[in-house]
Amino acid sequence: MTFEKLITNHIDIWSSSLQTRSTAGRGSNGKIDLYGIKKLRELILELAVRGKLVPQDPNDEPASLLLKRIAAEKAELVKQGKIKKQKPLPEISEDEKPFELPKGWEWCRLGDLAYNSEAGWSPQCEAAPRVDDNWGVLKISSVTWGEFAPEENKALPKHLEPKIEYEVKARDFLISRANTADLVARSVVVPESLPKHLMLSDKIIRFQFSILIDANYINLFNNAGYSRSYYSDVAGGTSSSMKNVSRLQVSSLLIGLPTYKEQLRIVYKARDLMSLCDQLEQRSLTSLEAHQQLVETLLTTLADSQNAKELAENWARISQHFDTLFTTEASIDALKQTILQLAVMGKLVPQDPNDEPASELLKRIEQEKAQLVKEGKIKKQKPLPPVSDEEKPFVLPMGWEWCRLGDLALGSEAGWSPQCESHPRNGDDWGVLKISAVTWGEFNAEENKALPVKLEPKQEYEVKGNDFLLSRANTSELVARSVVVPQTVPKHLMLSDKIIRFQFPDLIDVNYINIVNNSMLSREYYGIVAGGTSASMKNVTRNQVSLLPVALPPYNEIKKIISVIESVLVLVDTLKNLVVKSEGIKKNLTDSIIFHFEN
Repeated sequence: MTFEKLITNHIDIWSSSLQTRSTAGRGSNGKIDLYGIKKLRELILELAVRGKLVPQDPNDEPASLLLKRIAAEKAELVKQGKIKKQKPLPEISEDEKPFELPKGWEWCRLGDLAYNSEAGWSPQCEAAPRVDDNWGVLKISSVTWGEFAPEENKALPKHLEPKIEYEVKARDFLISRANTADLVARSVVVPESLPKHLMLSDKIIRFQFSILIDANYINLFNNAGYSRSYYSDVAGGTSSSMKNVSRLQVSSLLIGLPTYKEQLRIVYKARDLMSLCDQLEQRSLTSLEAHQQLVETLLTTLADSQNAKELAENWARISQHFDTLFTTEASIDALKQTILQLAVMGKLVPQDPNDEPASELLKRIEQEKAQLVKEGKIKKQKPLPPVSDEEKPFVLPMGWEWCRLGDLALGSEAGWSPQCESHPRNGDDWGVLKISAVTWGEFNAEENKALPVKLEPKQEYEVKGNDFLLSRANTSELVARSVVVPQTVPKHLMLSDKIIRFQFPDLIDVNYINIVNNSMLSREYYGIVAGGTSASMKNVTRNQVSLLPVALPPYNEIKKIISVIESVLVLVDTLKNLVVKSEGIKKNLTDSIIFHFEN
């Protein structure tokens, strides 16, 4: 079977094999990898570097002669003083060779093929990119994503003289010297249509090759599976995520070298196949985007229902196409958010005119707080401003009241962050919760760091059942996410200073507050008020959380809402698990097809 037929015969599998990912740890933020197409691209590279993408021509000059001519060419350039003499690279042992090469190919090291290599410089540049053809210094992102991106640069200040020797040239092979573990040592080849006056930074390494070597072939090999494994083994760095490689490590990379003519055939074939993958990817992305827009539109009509009859009609319309609408984790997450939104808007369960109104519930809470202040059990709180009309995002049902989260709470506090051990606590030893303990929708007691034996625990910060915990500092997507601590909480776990605890009277079901806090409207509120020194990392204060507007139902309706939510979310989670299982089956099918094609 040809590779083109492999793609077309299984096009439905490549398109539908997806993988939901998150940029910040566990959970889902709705971002999707096109797993099938990603694996296709990896297979193209793998077949290319193993000599299985195009047939060999026995009339081609063998690569051993090519290596001799390159060595002779380099020796002549050294003699003429045009390049420096390189230190010989170590011989290649049999144990190093990762796979068998076709006849006529030779193993060598990347440095054997290069005239020279160098890193650039990193002066103090402007924050903005250069204007027109003024001088600029490339950012690492210019060589990170598979194609050279000249617009990823910073302007060189006018008072600095450019270093012309670092200007990028056409056919340069550029590689990222420092990057994340996944992206370090990714490479690109600079195209012929290159903008002028762009210089290398010291985070980018440039290699220049003999005209007997196609830099695009080296680029294919450098980004293929074997090379990624090599860089994973040799890359250094002070953290588990950020890594770096040296010029010597890149120069030492093994290259399976074909003849020059076969290099060209492989590059052209790989380019054509990658173009097919591009087309398939664009079609899949367009389909996914249309699907998500349809889901969002229908769910918006559900949230905008004006009464119970309209809600029932809109839900009936959705339920008719349930099996085609909710087929991804992102669509199911959107459904879950809509259900929560209906709950806090008073549209999920019918109102009972006989229920005591929420205004009476607020009065009773105020009386209870006053009594606890009188008894010295809590501190008197400063009165919070009433919720203004501008802050009210929707009209409440009869019997509901707008208030602020702080109006309902008995008190709030943040914990402490001593210098802890790097590992979690043992057994029931004392530990301090990490921010990840409260980030992902459910309380995770395992996410903690052990308190050193030399430190005394602060028992007033110990977590208790039914505590409402909220992340004070986190990414912009996750800041102020909250959880309710279950009654069966392990002992001896303390709050960190990145976690805020609120405690509520028995008149308030804390699970309802959790639903409100994690709803879409509250996320919009935190998006506005959260501060921070960067665009990604944000923080909120206790006062900002206390000021969160809350749509408060009558006491009896709170109980009904919680009961319905618990039942519905069990079904939603079951549906999500089925989708995850289906994604796993499609991924396994993708891997199986590729395995049989490779072998």
